[in-house]
Amino acid sequence: MASVVRMPEVLAGATEAVLSTWSIAEGAEVAVGDVLAEIETEKATVEYQAEEAGTLARLLINPGDSADVGTPIAIFTAPGDGEAEIAQALADAGAATAPSPESVPAPAPAPAPAPATIAEVSVPPVTEPPVAPSVDEQPALTPSASRLFVSPLVRRLAREAGVDLRTIQGTGPGGRIVRKDFDAHQAGVAATPVVAPAPVAPKNPAGFEEIPHTGMRKAIARRLSESKSTVPHFYLSADCRVDRLLQARSEVNAAKGVKYSVNDWVVKAVAMALMDVPEANVIWGDTAMRRFDSADIAVAVATEGGLLTPVIRGVEGLSLGEVNAAIAEAAGRARSGTIKQEEIEGGSFAVTNLGMYGTTEFAAIINPPQWGILAVGAATLRPVVENGSLIVGSVMTVTLSADHRAVDGALAAQWLAAFQRHIENPVGLLV
Repeated sequence: MASVVRMPEVLAGATEAVLSTWSIAEGAEVAVGDVLAEIETEKATVEYQAEEAGTLARLLINPGDSADVGTPIAIFTAPGDGEAEIAQALADAGAATAPSPESVPAPAPAPAPAPATIAEVSVPPVTEPPVAPSVDEQPALTPSASRLFVSPLVRRLAREAGVDLRTIQGTGPGGRIVRKDFDAHQAGVAATPVVAPAPVAPKNPAGFEEIPHTGMRKAIARRLSESKSTVPHFYLSADCRVDRLLQARSEVNAAKGVKYSVNDWVVKAVAMALMDVPEANVIWGDTAMRRFDSADIAVAVATEGGLLTPVIRGVEGLSLGEVNAAIAEAAGRARSGTIKQEEIEGGSFAVTNLGMYGTTEFAAIINPPQWGILAVGAATLRPVVENGSLIVGSVMTVTLSADHRAVDGALAAQWLAAFQRHIENPVGLLV
């Protein structure tokens, strides 16, 4: 018997989602576990897998369309089902078939304008040179013309360069136009001589533009605002000597032919500190605290759409090489928009590192229910006292943001001291 596939709740508490891409066409045979579609949430693009086998008989929404959770999005049929069974399933679900382009009637011709009355004055039209449509006015290169699949960065670059986005083929999820598509297009344009267009006056004389918030940006704003207003933050900082770490990193990278980052060592040290101070490996709940046996660490990754925090599970049991591989793989999928929702949920602690940008010290906002986040700055040469003498050493400042509901100051300080001990003795992190 024909059955209805509904928009899933891929993000806990979400009321709607966007169907980014259909992975299977109408009429295809589907097995349990096959990827039906990619669904865009506020934080990631999630692969939606089939929960039953059958024939995908009818698609009810188009790629790029938004739908409430529970809305019918497709019809499955079993052997022997026909149009009558499909119609019955649609009726039971209260849905209607999405019209195909061929079935959409052509618009009726516009009525001829009424003849002018005696009181009307005929004014010759003023001709103006044609102006290329702005980026905001350009239709998307997707099956759904109502949704523009282009990253905010590319939108800005295209506007600045005067590039018509309709001339660029997107290769991102759902046909999204990403930075590499724009760069490839510009490289091709640069090789072709063109006549410079006549200068066009700025469309917006005010000197600014309104950029609509994406779903991800709205989610980030909402969660961080809630965190800062409801979670009692307090902060602890420590200056860590990392001369030995930098030396060990250089030797290991040269010996193994890999490129371990300082952040790999930091994440491993965070996990070992949680094992040393198990009272700090917790999350806050309304009725109880939950203490974990393993260290699941969220690692902040900057993407074109905003900040994502994939969680690396069981870090205490991973070698440094495995930590490096896990972070690289998760970061790659986060930036490509293919990371799964469950991979960015959970964890008791987070790490954010801005040292690669030259930032020496900063404080981060906690992502509840995690109790803490460690903000890592750049390692710099500073004067330090060693054995009573003033020398120059490599120092890295870290700042712990802690939830005072889950941990007190003394416990947080104990954990930070454990982290400092591990990061300043890096050989122990290699196993």
